[in-house]
Amino acid sequence: MKRTPLVLTHEQRNELEQFTTTGVRSARLLNRAKVILALDTSDGRRAMKQEEIARLVGVSRNSVNVIRREFLAEESVSAFLQRKKRETPPVAPKITGEVEAKIIALACSAAPEGCSRWTLRLLADKAVELCIVDSVSSMTVHSILKKRNLSLT
Repeated sequence: MKRTPLVLTHEQRNELEQFTTTGVRSARLLNRAKVILALDTSDGRRAMKQEEIARLVGVSRNSVNVIRREFLAEESVSAFLQRKKRETPPVAPKITGEVEAKIIALACSAAPEGCSRWTLRLLADKAVELCIVDSVSSMTVHSILKKRNLSLT
C-alpha cells in the first residue's frame, strides 16, 4: 500500500529541527520529531523507509505509523510536540476534601472514653470504624492535620 508523502512547510521543518537540536527535551518527544523529519519529502527530499526510520530512531515500525498519524491529526507542530495532560488521574484519590473535613472534625472532638487525647492511630482507626474511608494510615492522618497546621498535643 502506497502512502501519500508527508510534505512539511519550511516553518514546520525549521521548528522540528530547532526542537531536536536545542534545549533539554524528553527522549520520547525527540524521537517523535526525528521520525517526522525522516518522513519529510519537502524540497525534493527522499523519505526514508519505515524500517530505516525505526532502526535509526530506536522505535518500532508500528510507532512510526502511529507518530505519522498523530502528526497529521494535530493542528500545529507545537501541539504535536507537547505531552497531553491526563484528564483523570490513574487512580482516584482516596482522601477528598470531604474526608479531610470529617477527619479534622473528628480530631477536634472529645477524645474517646478511656483516652486522655486523640492519637494519630486512634484517629485512623475511628475514621475506618465510622466508614469515613475504607482504610487510612496514621501517617495520612498526620499529613491531613499538618496541612491544616493542627496538632494533637
